Amino acid sequence: MAQHHNRGPREMVSGGEWLFGRNPVEEALAAGRRTASEIVLPPVFPDEDDQLRRIRDEAHARRLVVRTMDRAQLDKLTRFGHHQGVALKTTGYPYVGFNELLDEVRDDENALIIVLDHLEDPQNVGSILRTACAVGATGVVIPEDRACGITPAAVRASAGGAEHLKVAHVVNLVRAMKDLKDAGLWFTGLDWGEDAKTYTKIDFKGRVGLVVGAEGSGISRLVRENCDFIAELPMPGGFESLNAGVAAAVAMYEILRQRG
Repeated sequence: MAQHHNRGPREMVSGGEWLFGRNPVEEALAAGRRTASEIVLPPVFPDEDDQLRRIRDEAHARRLVVRTMDRAQLDKLTRFGHHQGVALKTTGYPYVGFNELLDEVRDDENALIIVLDHLEDPQNVGSILRTACAVGATGVVIPEDRACGITPAAVRASAGGAEHLKVAHVVNLVRAMKDLKDAGLWFTGLDWGEDAKTYTKIDFKGRVGLVVGAEGSGISRLVRENCDFIAELPMPGGFESLNAGVAAAVAMYEILRQRG
């Protein structure tokens, strides 16, 4: 073990990334879409809880290098993320090709695609991915530039849900929306304005795309122009806006409710 402590966290990160937190690590191992090489776990205690035992058993079954690390080192390794004493060295997030999502939409008359229009906060991105996974969304589309990708912090915020979702990176969001519309998808953007209807008044049956705008700036102009409907959430309490993750969750559960 001594030689391990001589290596700095930055050196250990090269050639992959560190997922952290018990749920994200357990879900990444369960999903099996990434290639893991090593894992950091607390020392074995007789009264170890079930989740930690499951993670340890899976790590041994996969023959991962199991390491222990002191709190300060693990804090540094995970950039002070909420790691709960667990971290997994693995390949980067396994994005899918956009054409794979297109094919799924063509094949499923009840497809649900979530489009994230340049969100930058990993907490919001993770929260939306967690809900998308819970409601059984077909997939998620995010732009490659000026946006938060599916980082370890976003995976942590999704409680590992991101590991089970199909997420496509695209260069041009508007072009991707047009291709999805050609495949039969109708887009609803979460926004305000004279053209907006209360979210419960929109028909969410069939192939649906839900567009969630960035924190603060909302949906960009060209993306908004390519939405078929604009949905707003009523705010009788006088508050100006909801967190993007909360607004998206409310809309996704309305979609689920309408579909029975």
